[in-house]
Amino acid sequence: MVRHFGQTVMSPGILFLVWITLFAHSVFPQAQQPDVAPSSDATPSATSSMSGSSSASQAASTTFVFVSGTEIPSAAVTSSSAVGNASTVAPAVATVTLVVSNHTNPLYTYNYTSGIQINNTSPGVNNSFSPPFYPSPETRGKGNWTFAVEKARTFVAQLTLEEKVNLTTGVGWQGGRCVGNIPPIERVGFDGLCLEDAPLGVRFADGVTAFPSGLNAAATFDRQLMYERALAIGEEFRGKGVNIALGPGMNGGGRVAASGRQWEMAGGDPYLAGEAAYYSVKGIQDAGVQACAKHYILNEQERNRTTSSSNVDDATMHEIYLHPFLRSVQADVATVMCSYNLVNSSWACQNSKALNGLLKHELGFQGQVLSDWQAQHSGVGSALAGLDQTMPGDVTFLSGDSYFGANLTMAVNNGSVPLARVDDMAVRVMAGFFLVGQDEGFPAVNFDAFNPNGPLNEHVNVQEGHAEIVRKVGAASTILLKNENGTLPLRKPKSIALIGSDAGPPIRGPNGYPDRGGVDGTLAMGWGSGTTDFPYLISPLEAIQRRAIIDKTLVDWSLNDFDLELAASTVTGVEVAMVFLNSDSGEEYINVDGNIGDRNNLTAWHAGDDLVLAVANVSSNVVVVYHQPGPVNMERWIEHPNVTAVLLAGLPGQESGNSLVDILYGDYNPSGRLPFTIARNDSDYPAQLEYINTNLDPEPQVDYKERLNVDYRHFLSSSISPRYGFGYGLSYTSFNLTNVQLHSLDQSALQVRGNYWQDEAFTAANATNEVGSSLSKALHTPRWAVTVDVQNVGGVYGCDVPQLYVAFPEGSGEPPRVLRGFERITLEPWQAEQVRFPLSRYDLAIWDTELQRWRIPEGDFTIYVTSQSAFDENPLSISLPSDWLPNGKGDDIYAW
Repeated sequence: MVRHFGQTVMSPGILFLVWITLFAHSVFPQAQQPDVAPSSDATPSATSSMSGSSSASQAASTTFVFVSGTEIPSAAVTSSSAVGNASTVAPAVATVTLVVSNHTNPLYTYNYTSGIQINNTSPGVNNSFSPPFYPSPETRGKGNWTFAVEKARTFVAQLTLEEKVNLTTGVGWQGGRCVGNIPPIERVGFDGLCLEDAPLGVRFADGVTAFPSGLNAAATFDRQLMYERALAIGEEFRGKGVNIALGPGMNGGGRVAASGRQWEMAGGDPYLAGEAAYYSVKGIQDAGVQACAKHYILNEQERNRTTSSSNVDDATMHEIYLHPFLRSVQADVATVMCSYNLVNSSWACQNSKALNGLLKHELGFQGQVLSDWQAQHSGVGSALAGLDQTMPGDVTFLSGDSYFGANLTMAVNNGSVPLARVDDMAVRVMAGFFLVGQDEGFPAVNFDAFNPNGPLNEHVNVQEGHAEIVRKVGAASTILLKNENGTLPLRKPKSIALIGSDAGPPIRGPNGYPDRGGVDGTLAMGWGSGTTDFPYLISPLEAIQRRAIIDKTLVDWSLNDFDLELAASTVTGVEVAMVFLNSDSGEEYINVDGNIGDRNNLTAWHAGDDLVLAVANVSSNVVVVYHQPGPVNMERWIEHPNVTAVLLAGLPGQESGNSLVDILYGDYNPSGRLPFTIARNDSDYPAQLEYINTNLDPEPQVDYKERLNVDYRHFLSSSISPRYGFGYGLSYTSFNLTNVQLHSLDQSALQVRGNYWQDEAFTAANATNEVGSSLSKALHTPRWAVTVDVQNVGGVYGCDVPQLYVAFPEGSGEPPRVLRGFERITLEPWQAEQVRFPLSRYDLAIWDTELQRWRIPEGDFTIYVTSQSAFDENPLSISLPSDWLPNGKGDDIYAW
């Protein structure tokens, strides 16, 4: 069936599909497959157990069901589809042409023999068809994966079918000591796998560090700090015996400002998110732990995440949402987690175009795809579409059955799933294990996620000296938005008053709310599965008082957000009044004051805006400190003349107060930059959340109508002036940028950036048919360099963040400016250094939906360099002339 925002119709294409499916089923009968519609209560029979074994009596069953999604099967069983495909076997040698109608009726032809889509049209928004891509590419063992895949193949070759299937099937919710568990295979000395949240520390464990959020790491604009944070996180996962750390995250950035999990991610620009992804993956895996890039893909909001379809056009998919995953693959990420939502009306975890076509074929991903917890909707369909491992293993928590397990074994035995596909699934699972060296000296699991006070928790403390990196990232990510009259840094003030609950320690303690689903004190972490337990939490009140003792400063406070009279009287006559605000968000399974993961609005919680105004009306020197998960609306008070300084601190982790004091007193010169844009009006953002009650519409359509214009791109394209733009942030010193130059690099001296298929060459003619084409060495090797001189012209040691933006040729369809480089540089007073930005063909390319490959558009490019923001009206600029470029539809940018 086709859904048009609540209406359901039966298209002629579906009727034909039903007919051809019934015909194929009558000729090629098969056993029961556990493919169920999301709205169905159907589950596999009780005989469909978690283990890989199956009985002959099961294989004798002949049943099929219609499922949701839009894909057409290859020479086996369908994936998911909103057109209602049946689970059926098609002839392995037949060529069948199916005409599928969906929304505006795009026509696709599909060849069952070759598995290649013939007419490569590119449906867009309100045309939510996900074209099929089969078969699932086998991992190849190229580049840094060569040895790991060889070892994995040798290992898998000795396993029985049931043992291979067990590598693909979690033991079920609460079936082991971790949130996800692959059982051991004692016969061959394999101890199993432990999978554990979260992106900012080990979840459900004691003796661990609560790190700054992913968004804070992005706000540093510092690749080295991103790496150091991730390395420390990886060391703690390893110390706890975790094989796969379920992070980093790379969604929920620039599309909707109220997105609930954006604090786990890396901001509103794909280039920034891609750099954060690359260095986070490198850090985690350099510690010997498999990283997991998530959530693949288009999981950009929490509301209706398990029922909604994210509908996006082909160019936007490639240029915005796929890029961070591309960078993760370049970093050799071991695992990718598919998401809950549908992608163009096909479930993400059985979307063959997304998994087989984009991830495994175009990006050449060599590791395993695992499902988000309970995100699987079919067995055979998802296996053929590219899912390699189901987590936590059961269909629903504690159901005792599985889409894989015995059902997958049965599917192999009856021919529904080729044995080669299961072999590849198992090889991919084990390749990541060998890639990071977990076969030698890896610690055993020493905690118990579901029973922390039980006998299996060994209480191993893995924090080491990681508080130092927490404090450093917390300070480096703090963004100075306003600083009138040199209010900051503080210089031994005589008196300070702290106002607002966010200044003080949480009433219930730092871990008083399960999964941090609530806030009653200072906020240093959002809520949901992306959390960890605080070992301690330094509040601003505690840290400031310690500094006040040294400076002999009088400190007073009022932590009641709603007693405005007390707040006003507390700050009367005080030299510095500091108001602390927060706004919280998280994952949809926790509802906090009516906020179902995503925020219902962008204003301060606990009537914080009223609190600022009450203080600013009686004090002439008000500093506002904001702990938040993303963009906020501060219009009611930002222009108040008595609000002299504003700090955006994000969610900085356990050292929150100490990081803030470092900034307030100038021990650390603020250098954080906005990883998103702050609008003057909420309606100025490119898209709004779909606040739809899931009980009313089981499949809300979330159309990405803004296309490429996310975050600052939208503001620039629409000539909307923001309050504070992407890349903005003040310092206690000043910097000058001069002498921007463009260089064409010597081809014989090119340095490859990232990991590519060194032994492969592509051409435009074969690029779309070659595995890994979008990671072509020719595409990503820097060909040009832009240099700029940066000088600290103030009197204070500090950091600047020069940013490079590219303006594409007119008529290319691109936003006015797009980020293509940044560097964080530290300079003494009057010191100067040259900053160098490499540029590759990929950096200047757009996705051609007609040719289905990357192409550099014809015309001249303009390059802008600034340290102000994406909205700087007077940046340095230089032209990249068209005769320097291989452009036009006939030019080959894939060739070396």
